Amino acid sequence: MRTIIAAALLCLVIALALPLLAFSGGEGEAGEAPAESAAPGTDSELSFTVLSGGQVLTVTMSDWLPGVVAGEMPASFEPEALKAQAVAARTYIMYRMGSEKPAHPEADVCDDPSCCKAHAPDEQLRENWGEDYEANMAKIASAVSSTDGEYLSYGGEVIQAVFHSSSAGMTEASEAVWQAEPYLVSVESPETAEDVPNYVSSVAVTEEEFRETVLALHPEAQLEGSAAFWLGAAAHDASGRVESVDIGGALVTGQELRTLFSLRSTAFTLDYTDPGFLFTVTGYGHGVGMSQYGANVMAQDGAGYEEILAHYYPGTELVRAK
Repeated sequence: MRTIIAAALLCLVIALALPLLAFSGGEGEAGEAPAESAAPGTDSELSFTVLSGGQVLTVTMSDWLPGVVAGEMPASFEPEALKAQAVAARTYIMYRMGSEKPAHPEADVCDDPSCCKAHAPDEQLRENWGEDYEANMAKIASAVSSTDGEYLSYGGEVIQAVFHSSSAGMTEASEAVWQAEPYLVSVESPETAEDVPNYVSSVAVTEEEFRETVLALHPEAQLEGSAAFWLGAAAHDASGRVESVDIGGALVTGQELRTLFSLRSTAFTLDYTDPGFLFTVTGYGHGVGMSQYGANVMAQDGAGYEEILAHYYPGTELVRAK
């Protein structure tokens, strides 16, 4: 049990540190100038470095981006959703290229989805897709080439175009997870359980595991006597996600609980279910920026990729390479 708790605490530290690294290239700390944007151009003209498998590779956007889109969004999604994903992923890479405090000193980005952005190599896609490889790859390539060089900006700067899998009716504002950005605010997202596999999930925890895990992070919590009385009020933010829960008199944040108990999102309810506790979770991911399943539903309803991007990143401009 102590090993499990120690591992959970380590994960919590990493989970809280990585987003701060990801946002360090934005407006910066007091007295620092904003990061300079990567120069606009077509995908074949834009090169950058990638940390992959312990090696630093120099690639062009045209060569690398199809694998990113394929690694981040199902090829079965609507073409307009795939285009929105291509623009968001391209924008994110360009943002990292302009960061004054890169997550990786030796490279602009990596291919670890928990840190930067996933990238599916061609051999993996051939294995995963089988006889559908040619059709799927053509669909992905079309989404990339038809948005060649396009990226999102705000106030003349490349934005931090983060995205996530699915939301519970509303996306999350960035200040609830990292730092505030005017284009990463909470907006409606249309996906439902009919659109998203495993949209609602659950995590059951024994009384002993719950008590020891919470106390390891919040030793001030009073978790004695009947577990039926350990839970107090839960506070929610404007998106409906859990901001904090009173557990034994200690305020435990939704982000902490998500990490400690491996929840898919902070859109959850927590109940005592004699003789343990039950988390019921909706959606998947941090909730900030574009919802991928929400983008697909919007595309199914007739929205183009420009409309999808304008919805999830309000106030931004879609810049096209000259």
